[in-house]
Amino acid sequence: MTANRGDNAVVSKKRKKELTDADLQKRSVKLVVMHLKKKVDPKVPGIQSVLEWIDKMDEVLEKDEFDRAEYLEMRRQLYNAIEWVIDVDVRASLRRSWYSFGKAKDKKVPKK
Repeated sequence: MTANRGDNAVVSKKRKKELTDADLQKRSVKLVVMHLKKKVDPKVPGIQSVLEWIDKMDEVLEKDEFDRAEYLEMRRQLYNAIEWVIDVDVRASLRRSWYSFGKAKDKKVPKK
């Protein structure tokens, strides 16, 4: 028995999962957090609160569901953590990440 060539093409195609707004937002937030981790230098005075926030955010990102209220609360906590950083330049850099977090949270899947 041999399969038709067309049948193989159909079988070999991977079915893509329908991307929802929540999936896109979660991916975008993950990317922002990844970039934030690269910016953080543990030697900067006052950065400990940001490091603790990153640990909490990693726990939130591990969950399967996307709870918008939880992400809003985490964004508020990030802002509060940033205020404890003494170095003005580092604080400005972290605020840009805070702004990007907000933009990532509001992303929508493009309509086809």
